[in-house]
Amino acid sequence: MTENSPPSEPKPSIEETVHRPVLFDEVLEILSPKEGGIYFDGTLGGGGHSLAIADRVGPEGLVIATDRDAAALDRVEARLAKEKSPGRGTVRMAQSDYADFPEVLEALHVGEVDGFLLDLGLSSDQLADQTRGFSFNAEGDLDLRFDATEGVPAWQLLRRWPAEKIADVIYRYGEERYSRRIAREIVKRRESAPLRKAAELADICRRVIPRTPGRGRERIDPATRTFQALRIAVNDELGALERFLKRAPRYLKPGGIIAIISFHSLEDRIVKNAFRDTPGLDVLTNKPIEADAREKEENPRARSAKLRAAARPL
Repeated sequence: MTENSPPSEPKPSIEETVHRPVLFDEVLEILSPKEGGIYFDGTLGGGGHSLAIADRVGPEGLVIATDRDAAALDRVEARLAKEKSPGRGTVRMAQSDYADFPEVLEALHVGEVDGFLLDLGLSSDQLADQTRGFSFNAEGDLDLRFDATEGVPAWQLLRRWPAEKIADVIYRYGEERYSRRIAREIVKRRESAPLRKAAELADICRRVIPRTPGRGRERIDPATRTFQALRIAVNDELGALERFLKRAPRYLKPGGIIAIISFHSLEDRIVKNAFRDTPGLDVLTNKPIEADAREKEENPRARSAKLRAAARPL
């Protein structure tokens, strides 16, 4: 899963994924899935990490995978139906926020797991879906919800919130220095023609943010931080991560590992501090693991990925 960037991939069908999991080999190395083990992947996405873990735990093993996005579950279910792998462990999937994993485990009569994996942010499949507003030039509404049946879409919030609230969200979650300028333009715009489409918000950001040749900010689209901020707020992503980190250690077997891939500093800071400050966890990554030059070249969405891990001592 990744941060916002304009997608170049075609829109995926229900039976296929265009998502490429980042840090694939590094995740498998640090989790070291064992035969007969039980692992929880809270961010199923295109299924790349989950199915690779299932292949390594063998027929007696179990992978429990959740995602808030029903479309992700449908794609992986179709993929499993097409791929016949007799040596693969059982894969059980559920539509759920990963922070609610204890309820999922309880429903499956599982008390503890050998490992947790989170791959935060967006998947390429979500970016490629033109109907949900995740990409800057999306044809559909500025929705930004992972689960379209819960919460309020972003375009509705931008109609309700005062300029101060909009600016605060964009600055806090996107670290966007021009948040007030963007907020004022959104409020001005809605007085005559309420903003609803993703492309409309992207256009506002591109018009009001100065573009100085040669500066580092030119490496990303001017809309990146604003889309990120609104998506985080709409889905309460940081709140979910904090709830997960408080609950997960109690459900980890001795020797078990928690591995988390983050894509921006807010997430990475939360993970780093939680691993450091939680009694009963040993930090395995003093510095985050990052993609090598080859992966960054082949998969640009890996450029900001950071993998951290911690273990429960034996």
